[in-house]
Amino acid sequence: MHVAGLFIYPVKSLRGIAVDSAEVDALGLVGDRRFLVVNEQGQFLTQRTLPRMALIEAALTDRDLILRAPHGGSCAVPRASDPAAALLTVNVWKSTGLLAEDCGVEVAVWLSEFLRTPCRLGRIGPAYARPVLKQTGRPGDVVSFADAYPFMAISEASLTDLNDRLAARGEEALPMNRFRPNIVIAGCEPFAEDTWPRLRIGEITFRAGGPCARCIVTTTDQLTAERGKEPLRTLATYRRDAEDPTDVNFGQNLIHETKAGVLRIADLVTVS
Repeated sequence: MHVAGLFIYPVKSLRGIAVDSAEVDALGLVGDRRFLVVNEQGQFLTQRTLPRMALIEAALTDRDLILRAPHGGSCAVPRASDPAAALLTVNVWKSTGLLAEDCGVEVAVWLSEFLRTPCRLGRIGPAYARPVLKQTGRPGDVVSFADAYPFMAISEASLTDLNDRLAARGEEALPMNRFRPNIVIAGCEPFAEDTWPRLRIGEITFRAGGPCARCIVTTTDQLTAERGKEPLRTLATYRRDAEDPTDVNFGQNLIHETKAGVLRIADLVTVS
């Protein structure tokens, strides 16, 4: 088995970036979900309620985060922490009272105009601290602005299995970007990732965090922001969680035990 795809999402719920390699730090992949769009109350915003977020491209340079939108121009903010930045108090699910650096008025206006709702952009800095709250988290496990875990992995075979089922129903195949993984694994059976308690990818050791319960974001075309009924309609026929049938699972959340290193395309994957 090996890594067939690596993806980072610089701003939570904006468009992702395919990369050939990425450094790993305590929070996960460097550059992944280090920025967050919030409303005026500091509540995180996602494609669940604002599918237009899928239309915004997020690119990283050594210095800046650059945002681009169709017919909306672009806007740039520094990636590095700013000691003089005002702090925003933000919430991501049950992680409340998180402190993020306010990225300023210019990007707030730009995002608010494109998303058609008042919002601001927060950045992770030294004041940010967020432990993994799930039962599989241990002391020292921390996470960025991701939903709950530092990583999410899906196998190519799992997507092939789903697309075969969609084809049998007369539906179009879906790309991997519907599921917004960090790591795509090739060379295993469909849904083998559900069964791995621990694995090593290159030089990084992971343990399973738990299955990834999917939401309406998977029904959102990541290039057009248009919504349909798939894949949730088909996944619900065979991927309901045994303990909580209201959850439909696709992909495995991971917690990295090796807090520094590099992940690369073609890294070998071994299960322990």
